[in-house]
Amino acid sequence: MGNRVTLQEIADTLGISRNTVSRALNNAGNVSPETHNKICQTAISMGYKQFNMAGYTTPSTTADASFKASGSKTEIALFTQAFPGSSHSGNKILDAFQHKIDAIGYKLSINIIRDYEINNLCFPTNINVDNIAGIICMELFSEKYCEFLCKQGLPLLFVDTPLSQRCSLNADVLYMENLSSVYHMLETMIDNGCKKIGFIGDRYHCQSFYERWQAYVSVLADKGISLDLDSCILADDSNPYSDTTWLSEQIASLKELPDLFFCANDFLAMSTIKALRLLGKSVPGDIRICGFDDAPEASLIEPGLTTIKIHSSSMGYTAAELLLARIANPAMPYKKTYIETDIIFRESTSLK
Repeated sequence: MGNRVTLQEIADTLGISRNTVSRALNNAGNVSPETHNKICQTAISMGYKQFNMAGYTTPSTTADASFKASGSKTEIALFTQAFPGSSHSGNKILDAFQHKIDAIGYKLSINIIRDYEINNLCFPTNINVDNIAGIICMELFSEKYCEFLCKQGLPLLFVDTPLSQRCSLNADVLYMENLSSVYHMLETMIDNGCKKIGFIGDRYHCQSFYERWQAYVSVLADKGISLDLDSCILADDSNPYSDTTWLSEQIASLKELPDLFFCANDFLAMSTIKALRLLGKSVPGDIRICGFDDAPEASLIEPGLTTIKIHSSSMGYTAAELLLARIANPAMPYKKTYIETDIIFRESTSLK
């Protein structure tokens, strides 16, 4: 379909009015967050890949306007393999990023990078490279495609990356802090009686997952606890971690339950809690669980999930500042930036 998809086709698919679709895609008028997210997701899935997600299109007269690049390039492109949903920390990062760039006259286009672009190392067909001032990459973990982007000579920022030791990225990168927060969270759990700890998730999925794995390995070593891979579920990310039946079978195949499962993010932690319930196990009665992200559901699920909070809005504003600075000064040295995170203890790791 590409950019030939019309607003009316999107409206017909969702059973809503064309005007509602138009307001959502242009942030003009009141549309509920739930409806807005549904319309954006549908538009992207149908191939309507490029639209202005936010409302402020008039350049700001504030000091931020000094970031505005010279010339006629007015678009900043988001490249992603998985557009973040409303509960994903990436959604808040993108909201803050978008607000910052809108205020100085840039518009944001959304581009889903699919297998075709990755296999052929090319831009999406609807992209006009001559109008792109810069690119922000989120949830984009194809090593070869990220390296391809770095060779295009465009201002570029990655929010999280593929494993850094597997690819060379000549670009600015932004991460949430993973190592010390995970280390101290697990250290606290060990000091409170957890001597056998398992890890759940694909440690090679992205750099942040790998750093969380590194912190897990380090705290075990420092506390004199042997790393036991038989207590871990490390299947690659192509496996259906969201399928609680599959995950319960993986847990059931372990020789014994550890005292604690550390899951690479909250999505995995909540899936693990559901899988344990299928097995008749209670949290924290039979086993404790902790995750990473502090997704909205983390405080609502029973029991409340111990996790690590990402300051998503701060990451979004920092991402905008990094990319805008790169646009203004393409020759400056590349930066690797970390945003601090906070440990939040909840009932899922309460003492028995």
